[in-house]
Amino acid sequence: MAETLKEPGTDGGPSTSGHALTYAPVVKDGLSEATARLPGSTKLLFVTSEMGDFIKAGGLGEVSMALPRQLRSLCDVRVLLPGFRQVRSASPAMDIVRAMPRTAGLPPWSLGRFRTADGLTIYAVLCDELYDREGSPYGPHSGGDFPDNDIRFARLSLAAAEIAAGEADPNWKPDVVHVNDWPSALAPGYMRWKGLATPSILTIHNLAYQGLYQPSRMAALGIPDLAFSVNGAEFHGKISFLKGGIYYSSHVTTVSETYAREITSAEHGCGLDGLLRLRMDEGRLTGIVNGIDDSWTSPLADATRGIRQWKRRSAADIRKTFELPPSRGPLFSIISRLVHQKGIDLSIEAAETIIGNGGQLVVTGRGEPRLEDAIERLARRHPQAVAARIGFDDAEARRIFAASDFLLMPSRFEPCGLSQMYAQRSGALPIAYRTGGLVDTIEDGRSGFLFSSLTGAGLASAVTRAFDAFRSKAAFLQMRQHAMAKRFDWGGPTSRYADVYARALAS
Repeated sequence: MAETLKEPGTDGGPSTSGHALTYAPVVKDGLSEATARLPGSTKLLFVTSEMGDFIKAGGLGEVSMALPRQLRSLCDVRVLLPGFRQVRSASPAMDIVRAMPRTAGLPPWSLGRFRTADGLTIYAVLCDELYDREGSPYGPHSGGDFPDNDIRFARLSLAAAEIAAGEADPNWKPDVVHVNDWPSALAPGYMRWKGLATPSILTIHNLAYQGLYQPSRMAALGIPDLAFSVNGAEFHGKISFLKGGIYYSSHVTTVSETYAREITSAEHGCGLDGLLRLRMDEGRLTGIVNGIDDSWTSPLADATRGIRQWKRRSAADIRKTFELPPSRGPLFSIISRLVHQKGIDLSIEAAETIIGNGGQLVVTGRGEPRLEDAIERLARRHPQAVAARIGFDDAEARRIFAASDFLLMPSRFEPCGLSQMYAQRSGALPIAYRTGGLVDTIEDGRSGFLFSSLTGAGLASAVTRAFDAFRSKAAFLQMRQHAMAKRFDWGGPTSRYADVYARALAS
């Protein structure tokens, strides 16, 4: 679903120059310092299919946990998500606001409401036949999707529209609805079909996942016939939840400025580039890079001796955990979903360059069986230099970031990415393909290394540059300090989202 996994990326403004990090608005977006600020009385409904407090599959879960909390200082925000088993168990005594009837083939549901320990109001779509299951938000732990995901997420989308209409909670009605990715992208359509004028914002975290279903499902989903057209939710003869969201929403955002431009091209637009170019030309497509939470701060950023000792201890700890011998060479890592998009095949090719130059590689993650097998074979061939753990643990991932000198991240596309930010704050310099949010958050030659040829040789060349930097202790320490001192907090992105909401309200 999302492009970063449960681990830091699955799953979105700085400058795209690869130099000074800034969240300055882009003139073409129609946003500026003069944009009207969001009225403090604004009611915002934030709709998501995952939230790190309870259940997550990728970067969307991280964003949904952080952004609404940041927005609380600016407006009255409430989060809507499915009543997954994990949500129900986290708050078994939630209030039931109202029972809602069946619509078309979408089963009846109840609106649950509770507060998190820090006071954030959560709405839950309570419908156990759809959400009381083992697995991720989207499918069983064994892999694949649930066969009724169209019903499950149409139910979420329509619930958002019913809240927007004041039908589900008569005491609270949002002024703006913010939906995320395909699972809630039909909400703007349902709102339009209900005749609502409430502004809606769609954030695209990964355009490659669109929620495509056969037109025979329209009646069950409660989608009117008029919506099955190029000016609607139709996409090459199928229903596209995401296309519907792009078409019917007031404004579209995505999770980095570079990715916002990339998705208007045929190469990265997944067939939706024409509509997205139109939204860009209208000033209704904005790139806003994601932030990361404050726990990734680095108090050692200005402490030269402290950094060296901390990194040395961290690396020794990880080498022991992964049964690698002590080494004076650099430690590289892969902390990622093991899927084609993440360029794992390129990293496997580049491993020979790492090993040949005296480096070691630690890998953690899970994903496509063929790539998991390839990683395990690599580790068996080079037991003194490569170690792998198929699986993921948040705490262990943090230890690997702290231990690493370099992070391999040659993603073929990366809407935003979080791992490169976590790595820099941890003093691990990312080595990444020049795409999407990686361009916007990595300063080539200052806080990491970017390469432009999407091949094993292109990555190997960047790895060679990393070895050259590592051998120059003073230069390497300077890069590490610069990376650790970078700020990726939510302050800038939150302000820009507020500007988008204010603009949608004003129009």
